[in-house]
Amino acid sequence: MAQGVIDVHSHIITPEFVSVLETEGRLLDEGFPLPKWDAEAQLKWMDEAGIQMSVLTLAAPQPTSAEVVRATNEAAARLKCEHPDRFRFCAALPLPDVEAAIEEARYALDVLGADGIKLATNVGGQYLGAPELDTLFSFLNERKAVVILHPHRPEPVNRQVMEQTPLAMQEYLSETTRAVSNMISRNVLARYPNVKVVVPHCGAYLSLMVPRMKSLTPVMQANKMVGEIDWEANLAALYYDLAGAHSPEIIRMLLTITTPDHLLYGSDYPYVAPQVLTASLNRMKQYLTEEPDLAPFREMILHKNAEWLLGMTTERPAALVGSGKMLIRLAEIEVYPEHLAEYLTFANDVDRLSVEREPGVICLFPMQSAEAPTHIRILEIYASEEAYQQHLKTDHFLHYKKGTTHMVKSLKLPTMQPLDPKTMQKIFLKMK
Repeated sequence: MAQGVIDVHSHIITPEFVSVLETEGRLLDEGFPLPKWDAEAQLKWMDEAGIQMSVLTLAAPQPTSAEVVRATNEAAARLKCEHPDRFRFCAALPLPDVEAAIEEARYALDVLGADGIKLATNVGGQYLGAPELDTLFSFLNERKAVVILHPHRPEPVNRQVMEQTPLAMQEYLSETTRAVSNMISRNVLARYPNVKVVVPHCGAYLSLMVPRMKSLTPVMQANKMVGEIDWEANLAALYYDLAGAHSPEIIRMLLTITTPDHLLYGSDYPYVAPQVLTASLNRMKQYLTEEPDLAPFREMILHKNAEWLLGMTTERPAALVGSGKMLIRLAEIEVYPEHLAEYLTFANDVDRLSVEREPGVICLFPMQSAEAPTHIRILEIYASEEAYQQHLKTDHFLHYKKGTTHMVKSLKLPTMQPLDPKTMQKIFLKMK
């Protein structure tokens, strides 16, 4: 297959789906009419825009009938069969009936060949993160499923607010953030680590929510409102499509809570005019080529990350690996002032133990800014990607992560590319 762009965010809107919504009087449930869609028109646009493959998911609103969900999934499966190099799909589920949803997921994955599952932020007020959905996530975890999220109308809804500010302009972003926050607060993604979740629309408000939620977690825990939150495990499960108002600045914000191998291209076809989507994609290609800090991730964002996520390749994009065999990073950390002294103790301990006990850890060198003491920099050098992955599993690293998560206000992990790896190795010889 040619290495064209892979679009992980597009929608299937069948005539049968529209007809049922019309019969139920629900065509304007989301506050605006459904766009017209057919497969041939989408393929035409894909050819014009240079998109090799699109992942189809059912549009909002959620059908009330399990039969309509089944019919839509089967229609998407037929398109994948007819155009195996152009379409993939994530199956809809007949929630809020959890048992029926599990059976539909089983049928879609085993019989229809679905590439994943589409979940709404809420269905009739049943929000992601709700305890009754644990059995569904347990099943999806067993199947190592990819889940594509999409916001739906909040429930209950304030119709006056909805009319003043259409859902797509703001509330959809709140809905997405709300659903992911719910899952994080209950450690859903940490408890079911084989589930990979694609968050739409440039991550909604998550790049703002995560540091705020971290800072407030100790207060919430003191009042017994939430328990322990495994931030690292929860965030590791999240991927982000760049549908909507993407920009270099938005991508840099996302990279404060994730890594480049978790970013994906998305169009939101057919909700935006084809010519606008084409211009948007061309603009993305341009800044991913011209911006020096983002250029290394161009092919990853446009197709390589999606290829790995969808199982089209077993070679995971190496977002953390620079040139040469060693992995080199400069961790940029800001600590809340009230936790600074305690954090420094944790940092010094994990750095010392890592260098002493792990042959693959060449250097962990923490530094504190003289002008801004809460700003910490750690030079990290590992013998290989494998050594880094092993480091993340050690008891001393896990103790450090668990103990300091609430202390960290922000964290960036940029990969550094050594200009002269051979000379750099001589530095360590001179220190003996």
